Order: sequence, then structure tokens, then C-alpha cells
Amino acid sequence: MLKGKHILIGVTGGIAAYKTATIIRLLVKEGAEVKVVMTEHAKEFITPLTLSTLSKNPVLTAFYNVENGDWNSHVDLGLWADLYLIAPATANSIAKMAGGITNNLLLTAYLSARCPVFVAPSMDMDMLAHPSTTINIETLRAFGNTILEPSSGELASGLTGKGRMAEPEEIVKEINGFFTKKKSYKPLKGKHILINAGPTREQIDPVRYISNYSSGKMGIAIAQAASDLGAIVELVLGPVNISPAGANIIVTNVTNAASMAEECISKFHKCDIAILSAAVADFTPAEVKNNKIKKDKTDLNLILKPTTDIAAALGKMKKKGQLLVGFALETDNEIENARKKLHSKNLDVVVLNSLKEEGAGFGHDTNKITLIDRNNIIDKFELKSKEEAAKDILNKVISMIQ
Repeated sequence: MLKGKHILIGVTGGIAAYKTATIIRLLVKEGAEVKVVMTEHAKEFITPLTLSTLSKNPVLTAFYNVENGDWNSHVDLGLWADLYLIAPATANSIAKMAGGITNNLLLTAYLSARCPVFVAPSMDMDMLAHPSTTINIETLRAFGNTILEPSSGELASGLTGKGRMAEPEEIVKEINGFFTKKKSYKPLKGKHILINAGPTREQIDPVRYISNYSSGKMGIAIAQAASDLGAIVELVLGPVNISPAGANIIVTNVTNAASMAEECISKFHKCDIAILSAAVADFTPAEVKNNKIKKDKTDLNLILKPTTDIAAALGKMKKKGQLLVGFALETDNEIENARKKLHSKNLDVVVLNSLKEEGAGFGHDTNKITLIDRNNIIDKFELKSKEEAAKDILNKVISMIQ
């Protein structure tokens, strides 16, 4: 699928450099021609000989060859490449890229590149979360670079959190997708979309919580589809077992309804569209016990209090030009109840799910949806994959903003 494509890979000095070897092997297997440029620090993590053997091209690490004086032109590299992938991209190199600093061949090639640039950050969780890194990554995104979001897991520091470079297979999939998609059809390019997804967990005591059966699959499918259509996606994600793979998806992980509400409300003002697919708890324990509640022979009375209604809160905040999409999961009087939610919460579209439909709702890879807008236009769809249902939802959104 990548036959004849010229891919330049920049390797900076991070522990995840060992993964770059696999990326190169997969790209070459796909038919791509690969050239590699490394920083001096990167050579401490993986040898140029290894990457040269895999890429079948000399690895460049300096501006010129000290033995014969041959010049390694960063301009030629930038013109040669159809895509420039920087993986891993450390916090240091990201900061230099954002600031236009060019003190090595990798960075001068970055400023000279006329091709799309994909950046795969890799660093410790605290470095990734630092405001300076956040600003630098957003700056690269504003430049038009594609950020391949790091995943969560065990880090080289011994901590567990977000900061692991995306896996080689995911990165190659994104590159394949870039070259195979119809790049002319990006109707959401430049749009910021807020999406929430997954369940929430409302703590009772240190070992128990109230939750629901949401898997987050529907919301993640919408996030990935929106990213494919050119949008920058803010995904506020409850506790789930899957992660989005699309480029330009900024994930904020939350646990309970209060944190999900806080994140959604704080992000909504800068978004053009919000799609609220999360299964947020309507109630939370009024008191969280500090110690485990012991079992005895008497009944346990649990007092609950309402959580923040995110849809209603955003409906009150909504300004002219913003579009708000909500979800309604119903068991009876589906259309009537969905219409009430549409108007009471100031939504523009409501996505109706019915638990009576086999293969729809929580936990399934499929869904059957009905879309209702403020003009009372009702669009009913057959049972289909959640990926296809996500496209139906976004097509409706696109039709309303064009």
C-alpha cells in the first residue's frame, strides 16, 4: 500500500527508540522507501547500524560526513520526503520544534519539510502533563502537524500513566490511512469537536462504586471518524478498556461524573461541536465512606444525590454557531422522551438508542440509532457497526453546519 512512498523518519533520544526499528521494518515491508535521520543522543538508545540495515539506506546523524566532507542537505531531505515521521519525539525535541530551534540535522529537516509531519511523543507522564509540553504539542498541532497520541501503561521511570509512544503497528496504520484516504474530503477540517464517552464510576467506599455497562465503543468510534474527517477532537473518556487510534484526538481520562462534568464544561467554550455520548451517572453517593463498609445482617441504606447534568449545563452555555448533540437511551416511549430531552436541554440533535433493539446499546459492536433534530426531522437507521453509525451521526452534523 505504501509502494513508492518516500518516508523520512527522525529518531530522537528516548527509550522508545527501540520501537522505531519495528516501524521501519513494517514500512519497508509495505513497499515504502525509508531514510532515517537521528540525533546524537538517539545513538545512545539504538545504533545507526541497526536502522541502516532495516531501512537499506545510510543513517544520517550530522550535517556533513567528517571523513569525506559530503554535505547532508536538510533541504534535499525535506523535498525528498512524502511524509516525515518523528518517532520517538521527546519533550526536548518537541520544544525545539515548537520554538523553531535548529541545532541538529533532524530539526533543520523538520523546518525544511514541505510534506506532512507526524509526531509520536514519548516521555514520562509528568513531563507530558506539564503545561509547557502541552502548549508545545498544541503549537505543533496548530502548525498542521499530526500528533500520534501516546498511550497509557508502564513507563521507563517505573510509573504507570500516559506517555508511552504509540505502538509501531498503530503508527504504520495511521501512515497507511493518510495515503489511502480521500484527502480532498475533510468537511470537518479546522473544527474542534468535544466528545465524551464511556461510563462513570461513583465511589461508595474504598472498594465499591456505582457504574453501568457502557463500553465507550460508540463515543470512541465517533471520535475516530471525526478525526478522519479532519476535526481536532477533545475526547473526555470514562474508565474503559479500549483506546482511540485516530490522529488529532486529545484524550482526557476521567473517573466519576463530577470530573467528567468539569472537563466538558471547561472545554466547551472553545469547541464548535459537542457530542455527548457518555453514560454519565445521574446520581452519586451523598457520602463516600473512608473505610470499607462491613457486611452485617441489617439493610444498607445508601443516600444518593444528583450529579451535574452535563447536557443541560452545555445547553445553557451554548452560543450562536455551536452545535450540541446528545444521546438518549430509552426503554419506553422512545421518540417522545427523546424529543423532551432535545428541547429541555437545548440540544440541536438527539441520538436515540433503544434497549429493546437486539444488538444495540451497551457492550455491543453494533448499534441501531434514530436521529431527531429541532425541526422534528427523524432519521431512522438499520442495525450496523458502531463505526458506520458514527459516520451517520457525523453526516447529520455536517449537513447542519454547511
